Amino acid sequence: MDFITSAYGLVAGTIIPFLFVLTIVVFFHELGHFAVARWCNVKVDAFSVGFGRELFGRTDRKGTRWKLCWIPLGGYVKFAGDENAASVPSREIIAQMSEEERKTAFIAKPVWQRAAVVAAGPIANFILAILIFAVLFVSFGKQGLRPVVEEVFSGGAAQRGGIVAGDVIKEIDGRKIQTFNELRQVVLMNANTPLVFEVDRDGKMVSLTVTPDAKVKEVFLGEKQMAGDIGLRGSSDPENIILIKYTPLEAVAEGGHETWRIISGTVSYIWGVVTQRQSADQLGGPIRVAQISGQVADLGFVPLISLAAVLSVSIGLINLAPVPILDGGHLVYFAAEALRGKPLSERVQDVGFRIGLGLVLMLMVFVTWKDIMRLVGTDS
Repeated sequence: MDFITSAYGLVAGTIIPFLFVLTIVVFFHELGHFAVARWCNVKVDAFSVGFGRELFGRTDRKGTRWKLCWIPLGGYVKFAGDENAASVPSREIIAQMSEEERKTAFIAKPVWQRAAVVAAGPIANFILAILIFAVLFVSFGKQGLRPVVEEVFSGGAAQRGGIVAGDVIKEIDGRKIQTFNELRQVVLMNANTPLVFEVDRDGKMVSLTVTPDAKVKEVFLGEKQMAGDIGLRGSSDPENIILIKYTPLEAVAEGGHETWRIISGTVSYIWGVVTQRQSADQLGGPIRVAQISGQVADLGFVPLISLAAVLSVSIGLINLAPVPILDGGHLVYFAAEALRGKPLSERVQDVGFRIGLGLVLMLMVFVTWKDIMRLVGTDS
């Protein structure tokens, strides 16, 4: 009975929220590819959520097979002339097409149309995030504490940078700061990175440079990781509680700002990992995302939808990485084709796809290993 209860808790509390969030994000990503492909008159053979054997599906009047497959960890749109789900062109399939069929093949389209189709997936992810944030902002507003400094800890980065009690943080590196939580998120993602703080000190604006220290901190749902810390405490005075309300247009704009903040913060963090200024502790794979999904689902539907927006931005960014087999790799190929006036040779493209597949697999193994180490409690 304990086993059955545990299994039910795992499915209901972790797997279902994870699949719910992932399916939304994957569907919109592939819908972006699909919509622009149809606009460019590219024949779409299949629209799949998941990989492997088909569970169920239907074929529409234009010959596209819409299907749900039994491995629900991603999805794909397969165009006419493609060899596989990664949009690797098949010369053999194209050679067997009639002249009329070739006109609707993805590879036969002008390079700008192919680039538009490929870029549409990540762009759809960003649009989805903006819309989710906008709906949440217009529905609930944004509540938090004003970024008022109540105490500066001795020896911390804030003290070294010149911040004093009573300062109100207005901007960090040009980003407007409205709540203390926004301040915290910027600092967490920028360990060992100099940041320019604009603070209101007794009605006068003061510019200060603060470099967050790298410390083990509780960053999300009780999990401790190496992250930025500047050594200060915000004011908990009820008078500093604010509720920011938005009109629909303001909510869309703020949704765009929130999406951009996630993009810039993620890019900054990844660059920090590459340059060894940041720890790779915050990297996670499917196991970690599933774990977080379950924890966030316990907090309610609204936090789970917010997680879907964050995950949508992350998937859009990952797919824009200039790695062959990902959308960004295809865009690199198309850029080279536009500059050369002709496509790269089949051999160069094939080698690139193989290298790209190897890199993606190595990354998946790395993040999955880190996920497992977190679960067993041995990740340093």
